[in-house]
Order: sequence, then structure tokens, then C-alpha cells
Amino acid sequence: MFLYNLTLQRATGISFAIHGNFSGTKQQEIVVSRGKILELLRPDPNTGKVHTLLTVEVFGVIRSLMAFRLTGGTKDYIVVGSDSGRIVILEYQPSKNMFEKIHQETFGKSGCRRIVPGQFLAVDPKGRAVMISAIEKQKLVYILNRDAAARLTISSPLEAHKANTLVYHVVGVDVGFENPMFACLEMDYENDLDDPERGMIFVCSATHKTKSMFFFLAQTEQGDIFKITLETDEDMVTEIRLKYFDTVPVAAAMCVLKTGFLFVASEFGNHYLYQIAHLGDDDEEPEFSSAMPLEEGDTFFFQPRPLKNLVLVDELDSLSPILFCQIADLANEDTPQLYVACGRGPRSSLRVLRHGLEVSEMAVSELPGNPNAVWTVRRHIEDEFDAYIIVSFVNATLVLSIGETVEEVTDSGFLGTTPTLSCSLLGDDALVQVYPDGIRHIRADKRVNEWKTPGKKTIVKCAVNQRQVVIALTGGELVYFEMDPSGQLNEYTERKEMSADVVCMSLANVPPGEQRSRFLAVGLVDNTVRIISLDPSDCLQPLSMQALPAQPESLCIVEMGGTEKQDELGERGSIGFLYLNIGLQNGVLLRTVLDPVTGDLSDTRTRYLGSRPVKLFRVRMQGQEAVLAMSSRSWLSYSYQSRFHLTPLSYETLEFASGFASEQCPEGIVAISTNTLRILALEKLGAVFNQVAFPLQYTPRKFVIHPESNNLIIIETDHNAYTEATKAQRKQQMAEEMVEAAGEDERELAAEMAAAFLNENLPESIFGAPKAGNGQWASVIRVMNPIQGNTLDLVQLEQNEAAFSVAVCRFSNTGEDWYVLVGVAKDLILNPRSVAGGFVYTYKLVNNGEKLEFLHKTPVEEVPAAIAPFQGRVLIGVGKLLRVYDLGKKKLLRKCENKHIANYISGIQTIGHRVIVSDVQESFIWVRYKRNENQLIIFADDTYPRWVTTASLLDYDTVAGADKFGNICVVRLPPNTNDEVDEDPTGNKALWDRGLLNGASQKAEVIMNYHVGETVLSLQKTTLIPGGSESLVYTTLSGGIGILVPFTSHEDHDFFQHVEMHLRSEHPPLCGRDHLSFRSYYFPVKNVIDGDLCEQFNSMEPNKQKNVSEELDRTPPEVSKKLEDIRTRYAF
Repeated sequence: MFLYNLTLQRATGISFAIHGNFSGTKQQEIVVSRGKILELLRPDPNTGKVHTLLTVEVFGVIRSLMAFRLTGGTKDYIVVGSDSGRIVILEYQPSKNMFEKIHQETFGKSGCRRIVPGQFLAVDPKGRAVMISAIEKQKLVYILNRDAAARLTISSPLEAHKANTLVYHVVGVDVGFENPMFACLEMDYENDLDDPERGMIFVCSATHKTKSMFFFLAQTEQGDIFKITLETDEDMVTEIRLKYFDTVPVAAAMCVLKTGFLFVASEFGNHYLYQIAHLGDDDEEPEFSSAMPLEEGDTFFFQPRPLKNLVLVDELDSLSPILFCQIADLANEDTPQLYVACGRGPRSSLRVLRHGLEVSEMAVSELPGNPNAVWTVRRHIEDEFDAYIIVSFVNATLVLSIGETVEEVTDSGFLGTTPTLSCSLLGDDALVQVYPDGIRHIRADKRVNEWKTPGKKTIVKCAVNQRQVVIALTGGELVYFEMDPSGQLNEYTERKEMSADVVCMSLANVPPGEQRSRFLAVGLVDNTVRIISLDPSDCLQPLSMQALPAQPESLCIVEMGGTEKQDELGERGSIGFLYLNIGLQNGVLLRTVLDPVTGDLSDTRTRYLGSRPVKLFRVRMQGQEAVLAMSSRSWLSYSYQSRFHLTPLSYETLEFASGFASEQCPEGIVAISTNTLRILALEKLGAVFNQVAFPLQYTPRKFVIHPESNNLIIIETDHNAYTEATKAQRKQQMAEEMVEAAGEDERELAAEMAAAFLNENLPESIFGAPKAGNGQWASVIRVMNPIQGNTLDLVQLEQNEAAFSVAVCRFSNTGEDWYVLVGVAKDLILNPRSVAGGFVYTYKLVNNGEKLEFLHKTPVEEVPAAIAPFQGRVLIGVGKLLRVYDLGKKKLLRKCENKHIANYISGIQTIGHRVIVSDVQESFIWVRYKRNENQLIIFADDTYPRWVTTASLLDYDTVAGADKFGNICVVRLPPNTNDEVDEDPTGNKALWDRGLLNGASQKAEVIMNYHVGETVLSLQKTTLIPGGSESLVYTTLSGGIGILVPFTSHEDHDFFQHVEMHLRSEHPPLCGRDHLSFRSYYFPVKNVIDGDLCEQFNSMEPNKQKNVSEELDRTPPEVSKKLEDIRTRYAF
């Protein structure tokens, strides 16, 4: 079995964030690291929306990031410390949209080691030196400089080692142009590291420095931000001042941008961009100073409050951490949805992910009837925004002007008494309207020129751009017009008779600096598309033809996939490829490359979009042309980070559309659906899923789906937390203490304060929940409707009861009733581990699975960490005991048990008579249940220790599992495995139970090993697209979603193996880690090809692409077609 790994949704958790001017312009940008991914974000200073410019997988663990700029430079470089044992300096190249590796210096072994530098980076503020440090012992300093050609140079490292110390942090000190100096926060081994009496700790900070002032923002572990300023006398700091600023979710990194934004990369959950509205200097907040005297044991108090100095401007969705996921089509939409339990504590949510782009509705307005088409036009070629929306009905045309509001106008020069076939800006400032009886050319001074159709003929189809108009008359006759330098439309002398009726036509936009578009595409009734030349030398001569499987419905020629280039005059344009998109009547979209010289058609890709004929519209997205394709669903085909994306819009069916640009919405779409006109915006390009989030109270651990009602039963558990009841009790108690502690004369004031304290209700999702201390647990069991997201029932467990497992099952002795079993631990202390026992709560599902009716609770002696239905009974893993229980009147009745599992059962899978148990650190154990003798007998296990987090059965002999170090494996029993084993052939098994060398006599074989690089917490075998093949879907703790798909043929596998091999040598990972050794971090990679590496083929330089594809005996388009095909066969 050979598998191919593909990432569907890259990790969304952020571990580091730095800011600077990486593209060399004045724009502020942010570089974030997401574990093994580097991403460049640009917040738009006007709208505050954050756009992703570039995402690169580095196939290594990013341990530290720093931005620096050389003295007097205008561009920031990025220093990366990773697990590669190398220091890497990157520069962002905006023209190629890529990170270029400028320097890579090796200094140590690879891997995350204690004494190999890479964990900490510090930069001299003047950009003269960079220090890279290990957690222990080693520190290296590199001196940075310029050579004669102004390129960055780097010196040999200077050593600054110090033995027997642990480093907490390193920072460059601003000493002006004195010798660079670094400050290190260190601790000797001798001192005890764990401080039981510690107070509040600061977890993250940001610095803001201008010529006149500087301040720090520091955040505590509760999420409160303080503004810190220093009072100085000459060069001496005389006091430190601290002032409460605002409270935001706890961050892993914060950046204060020069444009007045604060970027908060949350530790868990969504990330935020805030505008700093006030610096908080002139408010009533008390200021604390290091000069204020404090008695021993006293402390300063402050009052958290809603945001005052910050204003939220953008929110970046983040799934991190994904704790559990199930994929099912509970909403009956043909395509399954992903139900993802994510987040932590009060910021948890259940998110429903659907494949598609999120659509924001800007406006919806009713129209007097059902229109059949819509266009937008500008008044002048230089205009940034559109001036008119033209809506065509069966017998009339409505012209709306775009301003503050959209209203009807009558003096635009358009003919309103006829339907419109097309309209466009012509030349610099004229408009053209094509209608069935002719062409109307409206000049800027409102003069109108008309061209009428000859005789009884009418115009059936037309194609227009800025300088050309082509119309098709009844009977398949083409008439071509071109604009002359004086702005007149001139008809070309000859007309062209086509062999059949014309059903659709398309012209490309006129390329910058040229007179005309050279090609016209015409689709005919006889299932062909023809390319016709419009060059004066061979005007209206056919160039090429393509036969189609069905009749074409619409055509669209676009230029896509170009990188922005500046030509000699400094004009910015993009040089891409010309693509002819063909929408067929059977719902298929074809994309074909159109040769810009000969007009030949080659390299056709097909995708099935839906059940209705496909209509195509050209729109602009992120400054490039894109195609909106409408069938029973609408799809957007666009190029994003040097890869083509074809993504459905998560929106109702549309019928006709056009690009739309206004001040509020610079890249929108105006569309019609039945009798409404809608203005839409697509802001999250590049996103694979759109998500709906339903908030939860505590961290969700697991959920099950009730098969009949499709409701979810979720268990949520938090450590270090209070239940609602305890919280209310504690509040009451504190209020009473406040009153008691006050003296006689302050009683009334204290009573008022206590009342205010009881009434104050700060939302925990923003301010965090109160910390209860070690060994304190809070849990709820929630029944939720996953489509509406409403909670149908909520059961609060008592303080210090922690729910760990849940199952929904039927018992053979109770008929059709469904029961929910929840495994709960009592008074669990994690370190040193102790537990007061556990319970299995049994609930009966009533009202069609909408309510939980408590039946009984069964005490057990350890934590019930896994429950699985089994042959009309239930299997429960109690600590390391595997037991079969049946339902009784007062409690569950134990029927059978096995005591030979090594440590702790973390999961149970069942198939037939077999039970596959995953142990917390000893991988998988295969158990056979013998009905007649009522025994659970171990018959096989694995040869490697694995710290299994999740498992999924692939077939009767094969199981896929993931461990907590980020590996996925597939383990299979050999074909000769016998599960009819007796534990002991001598017959005295009743006397004692023997373990054979602590293991079973039969061993499983490893089929595949692969290091994902992020802890995988759910695995499921499923199909993601209707009609697709099955794949193994995994989700990770950092919010990533990926799939492993099997190869169907040997030649495919062979081909991809070669692609991977060439890419490893031609395109090594950015941060210097070896790709093969990264994917073999814990176990040598086996039988998996890394699709993420193969897909970097598309972002390689063209000459390298050519070299690699020649080695494979292919052309570059054929290689990228293979890469696209395997992706679309299984997923998106």
C-alpha cells in the first residue's frame, strides 16, 4: 500500500509573529510562523483587513523568528532559527512573490536539542549583529554587513558559551553605535526551577518606538495588557510605570505596527487585529509605579473592563486546537461537512466546515421583475470605480448609477426599451450597448451612433472588450468591429459565415500597450469551439478548433497565473498565460491553454461543477483576472500563490454576474438571483473551508453522533476550572467577606461594592475564566443540533468530576432505546498522578434524541478513558482493565475482563469478534472475544512503542493510528495470524495468567510510517467529495487538516516518487532541514509520498520546472496536471 499525503487546510495556530517592511516599500507587513509554515500577511491600512501574500512549508520546526534591517536600509530581512542546526536569513522578493534564502550557515546537529542553538534569537537594534542561542550552554553571534554590491554578508560565528545555565530569553540592547550588546535572562542549575509561590506571569509583549517616545505592551497569563513606560534621567532608568490598557485573549505573540494596529496572535482560537484608538494616557485608570512603596504581602489591584483603547478591525479564523473531528453529511447536502471541536476553555467552539469560499453580502435589493443579465461599466478608463449597473430584462433595460446609494437614471444614453445582450466601456470614455436589433455607441458628450442589423436578421450573441465588438447574426454570420484612433467603431469589410449556429463567444481583454486582442473564441451548435484570428493580416481566419463532449454554453478567455512584472516604462502588468474556459451544457467546465502566438489549444483540464449548464463571467480578484462559473452551485476559478484554485461559493444559486468596484467594495461581484440584485464580496481567498462556529462552555473533548436524530452529544471538560454552581458559591462567599472585612463606618460602601461585584458579569470568552487551582475540574454533557447549533440539553456534572469518554449505544436486552454512556474521573490530580476512582453515567436518550434522562451511575476504580459499543453490550477501558458491561436496573453489570494491557487504555475499536485496544504508550493490542467461554484473549500486538492519540480501522486486519509526537502509522496483521488462540495450551489457565515476554505471540507489521509534524488528534476513513474515492482524513492540534490517499496504479506511484526525489534535490526546504529526515523524525518514512513537497513544483522557477519535467519525460504543464488530478480525485 502506497499513500500520498495532501494538506487541505494548513495549520492555523501561530507560534511566532514579527513585523517590518519585508517588501522594501513603506507598507507594514507581518511574518508569522505556524509550526512548520512561514506566512507573510499584509494588513490593509485603509480597511484593516489582513491579506495573506505568501505561505511556504519549510519542512522543519521553526523555533524562533526575528526581523532585522541593516543600518540605513529600507528593507527588513528575516532570520529563522529552526531544528536544522543552521541559521537562515531570508529576503522577501515581491516581484516573484517568494522568500529567497540569502544565507544558510551550519553550526550544529539537526533536531530540537538542548545545547544546539536555534531556540532563541536576538538582533542588535541597528542591525549589525544577530545572536542565536540554545536553551543551555551555547550561544553564537554572527556579524552582518554589506559588500561592495550592497548585498548582505555574514561573518563566521563568535562564541559566547556559558556552561551550567538555562536560558529563558535573549534580547539585543539598544546601545546606539557602541559595540553591540545582548542581554540574557539565565538561571543556574543549582536553583530550584519550580516556584510554587509564583504570582502572575507575563506571557508576551510588544514594543513600540518612534523618534520621540517608546512604550511596551505586556500581557499577563489572564489576558490583561499593561502599558509600561520608563522614566529616565540621562541614561539611567529611575522608575517603571505600569498602567492597565485593555484585555484581549491570551496571545502567543503581539506586534504593534507603525500604522497604529495591534496584531494579536492568540495562543488558542482566532487571531485578531486591533486598531489602537487611544494610547490610554489621559483616562482615569490608576497608574502603578516602581517608586510606590508596598508592604510585604500587599499587591496592586486593577479592574478589568471592556475594550476602551483598542478597536477590533479584523478577525482571522483559526481552528487551532482541533481536539476532535467527525466527517458526516448531517445536513443532507451531498458533500459531507466536517464537524470540528476546537478551542480551549471558555473560547471553545464547535465549528462546521464546508468546502467553499465565504461570501459576504454587501447589499440585496428587489427588482421589479426577473432580470436575465447584469453588467457594470465605468465612465472613464482611468476611473477606479464603476459608474453604472445595467440590468437587462426580457423586454427592457434598467440603468442604475452607483454612488452613496444605487438609484435608477434615465440620461445615461442607454436604450431602455429593449433587452441588452452586452455592454462595455469602449476606448477611453465611450460606452457601447449591444441589443438584438443593433449596436449603440454612446460618446462621452452623449452623442449616439447606431448600427442597425440588416434585414430580418437579429444579433444572437456578441463579445465585446475595450476596443473590439464581435456580433453573431442569425444563421451564424460574424460581423467584426474595431475602434479606430478617432474613437469611431468601424466594421471590418468582410463577414464570416460559420458552418453552424453560434451559441457563445468570447474576446480576451486587450493586453496593455496593444491595439487589439488577437483571438476570438466561438462555440457552435456542432459541439466545437473555434479560435478565429482578429489580426489585420489574416482577419476572421480560423486558427484552431477543439471538439467538445457536449454543447458549449459559454466561453471566457482570461489571462491567469501571471506574476506581476514591471516593464521598461515602469508600467505594472502581469505576464500570465491565456486560458480559454469552456462551460458546457452538461455542467462540466473545461480549462484549456491558448497559445498566445499560434492560437493552438492544448492541455485541457476538466471539472464537473453541477447539474445546470455552466455560465462563465470574468471578474477581478486581488488584482488578477479570475473566472466565476455558475451551475447549480457557483464556483470561482482563480490563481492564488502560484496554484490554481477552483472553489465553490458557499451561497445560494446565482444566475448571472459581473465584476463590481466601488469605494466600500473594491473587488466585489454584482449578481442576480431570481428577482433580486445582490452585491457580494469574497474576502477570504485561498481558504478551503468556510466555517460556522457555535460557542461551547469548556474545552470539548469528544462527541458522538446519534444515528437517528443526527444530534451531537458533546463532552466538555476543563482542568483548573470551576463549575457554574461553585462559581456562584465562591462569588457569594467573596461578597460576604468584603462586607465582613469592612469597618463599622464603611459597611454601606462595602455592601454597595459587594452588590456591584455580584452583578458584574464579564464574558469569559474575552476575559478568561477564574483559575481554580490544580486538581479542580469542571464538565458538562451537551446535546446539540449541529445544523442550527442550538443546545437541546445540558447536564452539568459536579465539581471535580471530569468527563473523559462518551458513547451512544443500544443494549440487546432493552430493544430500540438509545443510551448515552459517559466515563467520568473523580478528583483526578495529574502530577503526581492520583485519582479517587471514576463513574460511568448512563443516560437514556428521549424525545427523538433531544433530552438525556439520567438512569444510574456505576462506580469504577480508575478513569474510564474509552467506551465502545460491542455486540449489544459495551466495552469500557477502566485504567488498564478492559471490561465488558451490560445494562442493569441499578447500575452496569460487569460480565468479563482482561487485566493484561500494559499501562492505560486510551481507545477501543471493534470489528466482528475483534477488539483493537490502543494503549497510552504501547501501541495497539488485538483482543479476541470468545463468546462461549466469555473471555477476552490477547492474540497480537505491535513491535514498536507508540503513544497513541487516535486510531481508525481501515479493514479487518489493518488499523491506522497517530501518536502524540506527530507521526501517523498503518499497522496490519500478517495474513497467517490466527485469532483462535488459547492463552495457555497446558489447560491450567484458570490458575494463573501468564504473559509471554510481556507480549503476545503474534506481531503486527508496519505498512507505513510518516511524520506529519503536528500532533494528530483525529483520523477517519471517508470520502470528501460526492463520487470521489475514499481517503484517510487527519486533523492536527495546530488546526491543520490533511488527507492520505492511496495510489491506484504503479505508474502513478512511480511518477510521484520521481517528482519527490527531484524536488528534494532541486528545491530543498527553506530553513535548511533535510526533507527526508524531517519526514523520518521518529520512524523512517515508509510508503508515503509527500504531496506538499510535490506541489511546490508549481512555485519553482520556470527553468527548474523544465529541468525536472524533462528528467520525467514530461512537459511542465503535464506535471502540474498530474498534481492537480490526484488532488481533485479525492478532495479539493
